[in-house]
Amino acid sequence: MNRDTIIGFILIALVLIGFSWWNQPSAEQIEAARKQDSLAAVKQEQDIQAREKALEAERKAHDSAAIDTTALFHAAMSGTSQNVVLKNEKLELTLDSKGGIIKKAVIKGYQSIDGTDNVTLFDGNDQTLNFMLAGKQENIVTADLFFTPENVTDTTVTMTAKAANGGLIALHYRLGKDYMLSMSLETKGLAGMFAPSYKEVEIEWYDHCRQQEKGFSFESRYTGLFYKEAHDGSTDNLPETSDETEQIEERLDWVAFRNQFFSIALISKDDFAANSTLSSIQDQKGSGYLKQFDAKLKTAFDPSGQKPSEFEMYIGPNDFRLIKEVEQQSAFGKDLDLEQLVNLGWWLLRWINRWFTLYVFDWLTGLGLNMGIVLILITILLKVITFPMVKKSYMSSAKMRVLKPKFEEATKQYDKPEDQMKKQQEMMSLYSKYGVSPLSGCLPMLIQMPIWLAMFFFVPNAIQLRGESFLWMSDLSTYDPIVEWSTNIWGIGDHLSLTCILFCAAQLIYTWFSMQQQKDQMVGQQAEQMKMMQWMMYIMPLMFFFIFNDYSSGLNFYYFVSLFMSAAIMYTLRKTTDDEKLLAILEANYQANKNNPKKQSGLAARLEAMQKQAEEMQKQRKR
Repeated sequence: MNRDTIIGFILIALVLIGFSWWNQPSAEQIEAARKQDSLAAVKQEQDIQAREKALEAERKAHDSAAIDTTALFHAAMSGTSQNVVLKNEKLELTLDSKGGIIKKAVIKGYQSIDGTDNVTLFDGNDQTLNFMLAGKQENIVTADLFFTPENVTDTTVTMTAKAANGGLIALHYRLGKDYMLSMSLETKGLAGMFAPSYKEVEIEWYDHCRQQEKGFSFESRYTGLFYKEAHDGSTDNLPETSDETEQIEERLDWVAFRNQFFSIALISKDDFAANSTLSSIQDQKGSGYLKQFDAKLKTAFDPSGQKPSEFEMYIGPNDFRLIKEVEQQSAFGKDLDLEQLVNLGWWLLRWINRWFTLYVFDWLTGLGLNMGIVLILITILLKVITFPMVKKSYMSSAKMRVLKPKFEEATKQYDKPEDQMKKQQEMMSLYSKYGVSPLSGCLPMLIQMPIWLAMFFFVPNAIQLRGESFLWMSDLSTYDPIVEWSTNIWGIGDHLSLTCILFCAAQLIYTWFSMQQQKDQMVGQQAEQMKMMQWMMYIMPLMFFFIFNDYSSGLNFYYFVSLFMSAAIMYTLRKTTDDEKLLAILEANYQANKNNPKKQSGLAARLEAMQKQAEEMQKQRKR
């Protein structure tokens, strides 16, 4: 990286920082924004009510050509709402006979945001699941019908709505041993009400996703609408940071509404038909909700009643191992890949988390250790694994450091700008004779980067950290404020996170060690460039503060411990390296290779070849 490039980066950074500072809102603008947010919240509530009214009107006017929409199910159009509770040791579902739907879902054993022992995923109008059948003369909309509960046990119920001709619609529910609910829709005695070509039932599924964690912004980043393409297709999702409506052209195995630690997935045995419409709309902070999800789906339906439309619903935590186990209970024989609801990162990072981090994490948590201790032990283990490579890389940098005076002496005659290429060629030749590589000093960061990124995805999605305390951190899955205030400050929010401050401080210390190590080995113009680059490196921890202040204390704590250990390792290696002994070894290499230098290989060889080619081009231009 040359000087002009570095200066360009610095100027860009200064312009961005200056522009952001200049555009900070005044007190009047902040107050106006607060009022605007209040108006937006009111408007959002009005929009929700308007949407519910529109849905109600759409259901009633689904077929404008209907002769009499109440004739067939006239008796089922009125009645008294009854609640039926299905429960096991891990899940409790409350079904409403009006519409025959699940109106409340409670996951047991996980502490809620208000301190109770169970998490309520939805309740009341938070979620609706409506089946719509288009008949020849009238439409059947399950949300409009009052069902009669039959065959009720702790884990099973059949909701039945009877028609005037003696036929019926039945919704069958069976709760498994943990988080999987089986359900089916079937009709009897209604075959003549549908056209011979009618083969699909329409489904409208809506969920107003509740905020379950303390940090609204952080949880919202991990809340989204996910789906999987049928027949071993890939898993995808709508954008999580913006409002989005998409029509999915492929057939789907399942659709899921996922927040940070809990999900609800609807699975179809016969796939959801192509051209499903999926929608995600963000909510305002302070509303108690994160997003509004809407899925308009279709799946196979048999009017004769010989074959029911079968579904399964996963309602539970985003625990990778648990989901894999529950998925085996599916009766549909599909490779559902529901564990993709746990975001372990992109392909390489997911591979690291899937086949290393998860196993280590499971092993350590199986020992009954505190989650903070688990994070420390994972950090130590990773440092032990990478130590041989880090040490080798450090020794390469140390060789460059002890050779710096010799390099400066050997290349001092090439101080003119036009001689820089000759200087680089001379240095490459010296590298070869001394048996050192100028690129090895970059390896410590390259070695740690995949692990850092892998943990960036793993820790915020590890439900085992949820509600776990360590030292001053009351919940490792969310931020740990040392100071909080009522209004948002641009770039910071409404709190200061202690672990974020510690992480940024550790980043400064590690950056200082790294800069010292690189400065000691730079020669000539490289050293001048390093002076400018170091200011950019020192600005990075400040940028990290604005990014990570809202992140989980567990992730910030891991980064703090990791950086602190990295700095300690670098300090220890520096103090235990005998420069005189190392220089003597390098001098022996030089004497052995002086008349027969080692052949350059890899990137160094390519750099030297490029320099020679550039020199030849310059000579040709001069001619």
